[in-house]
Amino acid sequence: MKKDNHSCLTDIVLLGFSDFQTIQELLFCLVLTFYFIALMGNSLVLILTITSSTLHTPMYFFLWNLSFVEIGYTSSISPKMLVNILSDNQNISFWGCGIQLCFFLLFGTTECCLLCVMAYDRYVAICKPLQYPYIMNLRECTKLAAVSWTIGVSVGLGQSISIFTLPFCGSNRISHFFCDLMPVLRLASTNTYKNELAIVTVTVLVILAPLLLILFSYILIISTIFTMPLAKNRRKAFSTCSSHLTVVCIFFGTGIFTYIRPNSEYSMDSNRFLALLYTVVTPSLNPIIYSLRNKEIKTALKNCASAFFSWEDVFGLIASKLRCRNRGT
Repeated sequence: MKKDNHSCLTDIVLLGFSDFQTIQELLFCLVLTFYFIALMGNSLVLILTITSSTLHTPMYFFLWNLSFVEIGYTSSISPKMLVNILSDNQNISFWGCGIQLCFFLLFGTTECCLLCVMAYDRYVAICKPLQYPYIMNLRECTKLAAVSWTIGVSVGLGQSISIFTLPFCGSNRISHFFCDLMPVLRLASTNTYKNELAIVTVTVLVILAPLLLILFSYILIISTIFTMPLAKNRRKAFSTCSSHLTVVCIFFGTGIFTYIRPNSEYSMDSNRFLALLYTVVTPSLNPIIYSLRNKEIKTALKNCASAFFSWEDVFGLIASKLRCRNRGT
């Protein structure tokens, strides 16, 4: 991103939670714990969906993409936040702020699209089970994932470039722990009406449009489930959708409350704590939700663990034989 010639700022100060000195150590431990859980949990889902042949289905293909997005999403925020909590220097370079915002928007937008695609996948699986293998083949799944990533990249680059080419010659202090859209835009020393209008438009398209499509999909899904004659089939159908619905409620709920509300209700203090939910906590919950409520994931995890321990036994046997041979010589 090319920085505007009229921009005077070389760095930006992320004040974060510096006005809450009494909870700095607690905050650091909580963020580090959730970040570690997010990395380990989503990495485990990535490994399982790649190595386990039983998980080579469209649903887990999209789950693989979602786990990758979650790792990038929280990694664009958490490491810098952890450093700022421990350090007295809370600066981030002008370019670094732009890159952080770009990746935050990229991964956040991609996640909205992927959750919408996953709802479509569940709709086809439940409402059109006989046509499912033909509709959701590898080629179509790849296309849907590629479209989600393309939209994410377009929004991330487009919004970041449009904001960071504005003149910034005033204050460089943000009362937030990362470079979010509105806090950064308020630093610009020019009229930002067009940018705010673009943000509102993109927010509606990125958050509300996918959410409405998800709701419409689940209306059709629920109506189909209630027509199933066997209670066992109804329970199974609800079970396959429950994890996805839980993630949708958490992610879109915090997103709507943060970005789709009147400016008069905009409070930076409440936004900072709310932002902790969707940037740090939510990415760590998603793999737990999908793992604890999914029999196939748990089965794949058991198979992976048994394979690991069997290889450990083989290596132990080889090591013991080598020790015996060395003693004999």
